[in-house]
Amino acid sequence: MTPVRSSRRRQGIAALALSCLLLLSGNPVSASDTRDVIFVGNNWEGTIDVIDAHTYVPIGRINGIPDKRQRMMEILFNPVRLVFFKAVRHLIGEGNDQYVDDMYSTRDGRLLVVSRPSFADVVGIDIASGDIAWRFEVEGYRSDHMALSPDGTRVAVSASTGNVVHVLDVETGQEVGRFPTGNSPHENVYSEDGKRIYHASIGHVFTPLDQNFMDFTKGERRFQVVDAENLEIIKQFDLKDKLDEAGFSHLSPAVRPMAHTPDERYFYFQLSFLHGFVEYDMKEDRITRLAELPNLIPETPRELYINDSAHHGIAMNGDGDTLCVAGTMSDYIAIVDRESFSHDILTGLGEKPYWVTTNEAGDRCYISWSGTDQMSVIDIDSASEIARVDVGDHPQRIREGVVPEGW
Repeated sequence: MTPVRSSRRRQGIAALALSCLLLLSGNPVSASDTRDVIFVGNNWEGTIDVIDAHTYVPIGRINGIPDKRQRMMEILFNPVRLVFFKAVRHLIGEGNDQYVDDMYSTRDGRLLVVSRPSFADVVGIDIASGDIAWRFEVEGYRSDHMALSPDGTRVAVSASTGNVVHVLDVETGQEVGRFPTGNSPHENVYSEDGKRIYHASIGHVFTPLDQNFMDFTKGERRFQVVDAENLEIIKQFDLKDKLDEAGFSHLSPAVRPMAHTPDERYFYFQLSFLHGFVEYDMKEDRITRLAELPNLIPETPRELYINDSAHHGIAMNGDGDTLCVAGTMSDYIAIVDRESFSHDILTGLGEKPYWVTTNEAGDRCYISWSGTDQMSVIDIDSASEIARVDVGDHPQRIREGVVPEGW
């Protein structure tokens, strides 16, 4: 047995022992019995790396697909599901199956809620035992980005081919409700007070019809503001109309990842094919500015952009004055001043950055390097890397959360 396997076996035994002790005691894990961690979802591998949130030392790994054999048997005996499973692999997954997209832990560290695109579901995995506590199958044939409500009780998950967003109870996995979207629902963000969900659908980013004159083939793309309680749509628009009004008709209206100021007035939308982002004033209901960041691959045709993503990942610092941006196709991180859009470019750290999020304190950002299987921690004020961690195959989403103390 190799040292790595031996270590994982010891971790598994420890987790099982902890689970048994909790069951025998009859006491649930409390917040004081948890440890702050960073979860990194490895999309192609189907695992979630768990990293200490203070030391950035890896402490373990969770299997996101412990039921893989059962799921694959279901797919193989269902011709329609098999067609879509292979379509996800070849059209979106760059020839790879997509097993882990997004994840959030419950407040008590008992469950890790994981969306699994190729299996078209969301599962609640018992962190201590590694077993699946519940499973929810989304509409259609692929699940995608999620958002956790501020109180930690609900999770909103996009159903890519079902054109809906499901809202689930995190403890039971039961659907609380849903709301309709445009084609390929993607990003979900809860407001700070938990009263609204900001949502964007991105259209058919997997097609090769990427030139401007073929934009009509990309499907219906909407930005929506949704009442988080009754799930009614408060506001929605096609960003194309806003782009036309602002004189940016040449830009794609497909909103990718987004960030906003602490007061939720100004939103920063990454768009398909754009090396940069646009600023949207929610109060005045218009696009106010365009930030153009360096394009380090000017000779690369847009048909070769990964799922139309020139950039894929943007986050705001805690003070609301600086943005951390993933230059996906150009292999850089940009630290951007919100007021002036002046920026520092960090290159040579990794390849294909595919997600950015900030820590709870708001002074650092985490970047997944999906091309080189690492995660970086960036100090925002100094625009410098302070840690880099090896993770699994094709890391994407990164989330802070908790696990049981001693896991």
